[in-house]
Amino acid sequence: MSQRYRITREFKEGGDTGQTITLEECKTYFSTKPDFTYSSVYTVTGSTTMSIEGEFFMWSFGETQIPFRYFQGDVYVSGTNEAVIPKMLEVASDLEADVQEG
Repeated sequence: MSQRYRITREFKEGGDTGQTITLEECKTYFSTKPDFTYSSVYTVTGSTTMSIEGEFFMWSFGETQIPFRYFQGDVYVSGTNEAVIPKMLEVASDLEADVQEG
């Protein structure tokens, strides 16, 4: 079973909604990162193909594309590939946010 992580500001002192991560903030931030691209659809291909609409910032790690998904003020990423952990911590730090497992 894969681990999922949430990058959030929910636990920041004062934790009001004015501190949530915005989509515009993510678009601006990730556009400065050459190893990330934006996509409004994430497609998983295997024995079947499934497309998911949303706000995805695709991290290129070698030949692998790992989605960082923006949803309702937070950014979610799977920990299936252990290489994602240091990148996720970097993103959280840059966004002045915390990481929650689960």
